[in-house]
Amino acid sequence: MSLILVESVEKKYEDKVVLNKINLEINQGEIFGLLGPSGAGKTTMIRLLTGQISATAGKITVFDKEVGKLNGTEKKQFGIMMDQFGLYERLSCYDNLKLFADIYGIKKEQIIQTLRAVGLEKAVKTPAMNLSKGMRHRLQLARVFMTNPKILFLDEPTSGLDPATSEEIHRLLLHKKEMGYLIFLTTHNMGEAEKLCDHIALLNEGKIVEYGQPQEICRKYNHQKKIRIRLKNGEELEYENSRDSAAKIEQLFQEQSIETIHSTEPNLETVFMERTGRRFE
Repeated sequence: MSLILVESVEKKYEDKVVLNKINLEINQGEIFGLLGPSGAGKTTMIRLLTGQISATAGKITVFDKEVGKLNGTEKKQFGIMMDQFGLYERLSCYDNLKLFADIYGIKKEQIIQTLRAVGLEKAVKTPAMNLSKGMRHRLQLARVFMTNPKILFLDEPTSGLDPATSEEIHRLLLHKKEMGYLIFLTTHNMGEAEKLCDHIALLNEGKIVEYGQPQEICRKYNHQKKIRIRLKNGEELEYENSRDSAAKIEQLFQEQSIETIHSTEPNLETVFMERTGRRFE
């Protein structure tokens, strides 16, 4: 079921084109990744999708209704995590969530349940100013999760976090996906996108340069079509991915001399470089 439909959307600020003819279709129960370097237009796309700003041209439909015509109840189905949506520094984790619980009419016991779900049950009374960066991200996610929205908009949710904390947030997002949430994720972390996303769009200077499933995109740009093998003695071999190489590789398996074997399809960063001529930074 399609929850978000973006048709030929453009966004301009005076003479500057920020987004140029964007087309997307995103379904319920999937994680969609919008990937691009800083300044590519990722945050602007979230602001358009959530009705914070209006498109210069084109049409955005959410819940089968133009986003600008959504009522307050429908917009409460959005969970938004963005840098500018800050925390109240002097308030505790509990009181930060209590403010939003009062606005949304959420029962107070759900606050503790949500803090527990993101691993902050021991920081209930801790002021936001005393939290580590990873804990702050978890508190922001708790605020998003607490309202049980149908669509999560997450802008760089693991930016600057250590691998262990990022992994924990990935686990939380995959769990929400299993529950049927649609997660719209912006990131410049290609590995994160390959791991989490069902579909991605590569965004460069306001244009989508590639769109599809991560693995399919990588296979599409696999020009070399080779197999790389590392032997247990440290020797590295490379074979054409062809019928002629099969016997040689089979012999290596029979000799039990293979340590690792990989195909040579590129990763998303390599694809981005090929499509744009620039590094993903």
